[in-house]
Amino acid sequence: MNARGSSLAGRRVLITGAARGIGAALAERLNQRGARVALAGLEDDLLAEAAAKADAPWWHCDVGDRASVEAAVESAVDELGGLDVIVANAGIAAQLPLVGGDPEVFEQINRVNVLGAYYTLRAAGQHIAHPNGYAVAVSSLGAVVNVPLMGAYSASKAAVEALGNTLRAELAPSGARVGVAYFAELDTEMTSRGFDTEAARSFLGGRTVTTVTDLEVGINALERGIARRSRRIVAPWWVAGVLPIRSIAQPVVDRALRGKVAGVLAIARDERVELTTPQGEPVPGERS
Repeated sequence: MNARGSSLAGRRVLITGAARGIGAALAERLNQRGARVALAGLEDDLLAEAAAKADAPWWHCDVGDRASVEAAVESAVDELGGLDVIVANAGIAAQLPLVGGDPEVFEQINRVNVLGAYYTLRAAGQHIAHPNGYAVAVSSLGAVVNVPLMGAYSASKAAVEALGNTLRAELAPSGARVGVAYFAELDTEMTSRGFDTEAARSFLGGRTVTTVTDLEVGINALERGIARRSRRIVAPWWVAGVLPIRSIAQPVVDRALRGKVAGVLAIARDERVELTTPQGEPVPGERS
C-alpha cells in the first residue's frame, strides 16, 4: 500500500449522506485505502448498495433529527470500537427566490444542511476529540460567492463553514483537527438535479454556474485532506484562489448576472421544484 493509503489504514470513519454522490464514492475509496468505514443516510436501498461496496455497516439516519443522528453515531462507535473521523456530508439543495419563493424549501434545506451538520458534529465531536481525531464539514463554493436562486443553499453552507471554523478552535486542546471542504459543481446527481429546472436553464443557458468537475477530483481531494487532517479541502484546484478574494469576487458575479435576474425570478416563482434528495418522515436511527 502506498504512503497515502497507509496513513488511512485502520482509521475509523463515519460518513453522513452516504447513499450516493460524494458520500458513497468517498466510502468506497476510503475502504480501498484500508480505513474502516460506517455509513449513515436516508435512502436505504442505495445506502445498502454503497455499504456493500465499502464493506461497511450502515444506519438509516435523518440528519435533521437529533435523536436519529445520536443513535447512528453511537451505533457506529460501538461497531467500529471508536471513531477517528467524521465526515458531515449530508446536504440537499433546491432553487428558491428569497422573495416570493416557498419558505418551506428554505426551512427544509437549512434543517438538513445546518442542523444536520450541527447535530452530526455535536454527536461525533466527543468521540474524535483525541490527537488523531478529525472532522470534515462539507461546505461549498456557494458559501463564498452567492448567486440568485441559491440563497437558501448558500446560507446553509455559509453556516456549515462557520460551524467547522468554530469547532476547530473548540477541539484544538484535544489535538483533534477540523477541515472545511469547499467544492464547486461536482458531477453528482445533486448537481444535475439542482440545475435541471426551467429557471436554471433560462439563467445559464443549459450550463451550470461553473464547469462541472469529475467527481473523482473531489474524492481525491477528500482522501488527501483526511489523510493529512487538512484545515481546508478544495475541488477543483482553482477554488482555493477564490476563498481569500470573496469580497472582490462577489460584486464581479453580481454585475455579470444582473441583466438576467428579473426574468429568471419570474420563472422561478411559478416553477415547482423538488429537493435534490427526497425527505421522508423522521425515522429513529436503526442498523441494517
